[in-house]
Amino acid sequence: MSVGTASLGTISMSQSRVVLITGCSSGIGRALAQAFHHRGDQVWATARNLSAMADLKAQGIHTIRLDVTDDESRNAAIAHILQQSGSIDLLINNAGYGLMGPLLDIPIDELRQQFETNVFAINALIQAVAPSMIERGSGTIANIGSVSGIFVTPFAGAYCASKAAVHALSDAWRLELAPFGLRVVTVQPGAIASQFGNTASQVVHRFLTSTSRYHSLESSIQNRANASQVDATSTEDFAAQLVNLLSRNQPPSQIRIGKKSLQLTLLRRWLPTPLLDRLLMGKFNLERINKSQ
Repeated sequence: MSVGTASLGTISMSQSRVVLITGCSSGIGRALAQAFHHRGDQVWATARNLSAMADLKAQGIHTIRLDVTDDESRNAAIAHILQQSGSIDLLINNAGYGLMGPLLDIPIDELRQQFETNVFAINALIQAVAPSMIERGSGTIANIGSVSGIFVTPFAGAYCASKAAVHALSDAWRLELAPFGLRVVTVQPGAIASQFGNTASQVVHRFLTSTSRYHSLESSIQNRANASQVDATSTEDFAAQLVNLLSRNQPPSQIRIGKKSLQLTLLRRWLPTPLLDRLLMGKFNLERINKSQ
């Protein structure tokens, strides 16, 4: 079952839950931590940099350092939370970043790191948290994918591929964990206001050199890096809607929230591929590329 931004009518669960959220130093993760806390849940907000969550701690939210790509950090954080709180009722895999740029120029190590953070870390966290959920016979896991995992564009291939992988893993996890009473939800945000664009733009500068065959299209590449920040839904609105949906007794298996989340999905589904290719090549000026470079 898929739920879009308009389908919010629900009777929410009233009991407090233990909620673990990754990537809470800014953006979606920070807003979710605050929204669940305001609902009355016991929130464990995590990030690599504890000082970046000082204000969350001051609000009464539990904070703990967690590098999602490090086995020791993951195991230590989860063991601490289980010891202190007794359970993890809801895991939200939010940590990630956007690797933008032409695939021809992206070093393989950069691509590996994109998947290490956006994909492999999610799988590792589920493997670490799910056993305790299985023992209790209940629990919800929400993986933050992206509409970019459905609607693939030039100059975002690495990021789009990582989010498509998140969607596929979520589908498999949902089926495999269902017999144990666990629910897995795939969240596919559209344009959500955050620091995502600034971070993605900085990443582009690391390897788009003057010798790149795409150097003349740098402005188009930067536009793609910042596309999610154009006419974007606020993180507060996003968090409020997602908390509402994840507080259902039976949350939907797929959730799309944010500007363009539905439109881009429909475009990908209904437009013939040759037509969509022409539209995207035109939008990102790929016809103008200097083939002699």
